[in-house]
Amino acid sequence: MEVTFRELVPGDAEELLRLQHSLDKETAFMLLEPGERQTGLQQVREMIEGLTSSKTSTLIGAEVDGQLAGYVLARGGTANRNRHSAYLVIGLLKRYQGMGVGSGLLRKLIAWAEESGLVRLELTVMKHNERAIALYTKCGFTAEGTKVKSLKVDGDWVDELYMSKIIGFAAQENT
Repeated sequence: MEVTFRELVPGDAEELLRLQHSLDKETAFMLLEPGERQTGLQQVREMIEGLTSSKTSTLIGAEVDGQLAGYVLARGGTANRNRHSAYLVIGLLKRYQGMGVGSGLLRKLIAWAEESGLVRLELTVMKHNERAIALYTKCGFTAEGTKVKSLKVDGDWVDELYMSKIIGFAAQENT
C-alpha cells in the first residue's frame, strides 16, 4: 500500500466530492447524513481555492495507491482575535482506518500549522467514537469539555467532546 499526503488543489474537487459522498454513506460519525450534502462541484472547487489562498487554512489529502482515501481540512480564524486558531474536520474511508493513514494526515497538518504560525488546533468528536478519540489523543489533542446533546443521530442525542492541541512555542509556555 503506497500512501501519499499532499495539499489538495481545485483540480481535486471532483474526487474530494466523491470521497465526501462515500463518507456520508459509510459512517454516522460525520456531520452530514447520506443525501444531505448539497454541495456541487463548482462550490467544492471554490472552497478549495479559498482554503489554498488563506494563510491559516489548508486541505490535505491522503492518496492510497493513487486514490483519495481521506482528508483533513483546517479552517483558520479570520479575525485578529482568532487568527492563531484553526478548526479541523477529518474524514477517512473505513477500509484505511487503523493503518496509519489518519495519524499521517494529522502529522502533516500539525507540521503545516507549526510552519504557518498557528497556536491552536481544535475539533469536535462524537463521544462514543473511541477510535477517533484514541487517534486524536495519540497525536497530542486533549479534551476540553463536552457539548451535551450536540447532535441527533438516528433519532438519538449524541454528546461531542471538544478537543484541542496547543502547538509551537505556546505549547512550551504551557508546560
